[in-house]
Amino acid sequence: MNQKASAVQIAPGDNSTAAFDIKRIRADFPILKQKVYGHPLVYLDNGASAQKPRPVIDAMSEAYETYYSNVHRGVHWTSQRSTEAFEASRGKVARFLNAASDNEIVFTRGATEAINLVAAAWGRKNLNAGDEVVISHMEHHSNIVPWQMLRAEKGIVLKVVPIDDDGNFLVDEYRKLLGPKTKLVAVTHVSNALGTVVPVEEVIRLAHQKGALVLLDGCQAVPHMAVDVQALNVDFYVFSGHKLYGPTGIGILWGREDLLNAMPPYQGGGDMISSVTFEKTTFKKAPHRFEAGTPAIVEAIGLGAAVDYVSAIGFDAISAHEHGVLQYATEKLSAVKGLRIIGRAREKAAIVSFVVDGIHAHDLGTIVDRAGVAVRVGHHCAQPVMERFGVAATARASFGLYNTRAEVDALADALDEARRFFGR
Repeated sequence: MNQKASAVQIAPGDNSTAAFDIKRIRADFPILKQKVYGHPLVYLDNGASAQKPRPVIDAMSEAYETYYSNVHRGVHWTSQRSTEAFEASRGKVARFLNAASDNEIVFTRGATEAINLVAAAWGRKNLNAGDEVVISHMEHHSNIVPWQMLRAEKGIVLKVVPIDDDGNFLVDEYRKLLGPKTKLVAVTHVSNALGTVVPVEEVIRLAHQKGALVLLDGCQAVPHMAVDVQALNVDFYVFSGHKLYGPTGIGILWGREDLLNAMPPYQGGGDMISSVTFEKTTFKKAPHRFEAGTPAIVEAIGLGAAVDYVSAIGFDAISAHEHGVLQYATEKLSAVKGLRIIGRAREKAAIVSFVVDGIHAHDLGTIVDRAGVAVRVGHHCAQPVMERFGVAATARASFGLYNTRAEVDALADALDEARRFFGR
């Protein structure tokens, strides 16, 4: 295979507005200066985990270097300072989602734990045999498996909204699945495997007409678009920090405060109690009733810095830039011989999944990596989607705010190299 490739250059149009200075933004991400196999790193795996800007790295370093301590219990200066920074991040996330109160923001280890928390705490209390939970065909495993576990435990019924050949969420079919036994609708806001933007406003409206609650998995939404939980009128919303340019090990469960306070604790331990005797324990209200033990303190601070970072750029600018990159990538990759895009929904976020005739996705990913291009390959924790489209795996290019059209060109060139390597 020919290992030579041209250096990535910022293409005309990549710096489209004064408000969105792509060169400045890319300079904020130290890892993008990296070379891989002698080539500039082209990082197109943001759907799995995004890179971290300098303000996030610096905020976490400052916490460790100057005021780190455990939170909430200490009276000394470092504990007070850590607690202030930790709770300030909760407030930043509340404003980011337009929550009605900071008390609606529960820190978790990620969206996976947040969904499991709702399944365990709300689901075990409120769902009985025969009650129905509605999910969609394009859910991440994290929004399938917890409900299957609850089905095995409680005898609930799981219903699945189909998608069409382009990956569109079929609202008419969804409407038919709703009924008097529907208690919860749990669907993705944006598909991690296809990029489909689900019409969540209609999903929520129809569910509420039937008296059902709605949980949205926002992992692939919050990096790309503004989310207002009050305007959506949703009941639960979850996301992971590491996809929003923040650290791993931290995520968010947003829930209506009345719902959270009516839910039993998810785990027992320190800091989630009001009082403990051997006869009885009483619990704090939300959010602390769901945050047993020492939390991910510095990770929460890093998430707050990530929220500050994307908020300062603004989602109008981010969305416009990413939409341009997505359009360009769709056109550019469609021109690659033998390449088929999986998922062409009417509304898409910045994700392109694809297969190339005669080349397994894992081989494809390995070869383009030698050109410095990082894409995700596999089933993307969405095996039902792969089965729906009759493929074992796809390659997925997922774009972030720092990606450019020149990087799309680098991917296309690497795919051409892969085709030549396999004689395609």
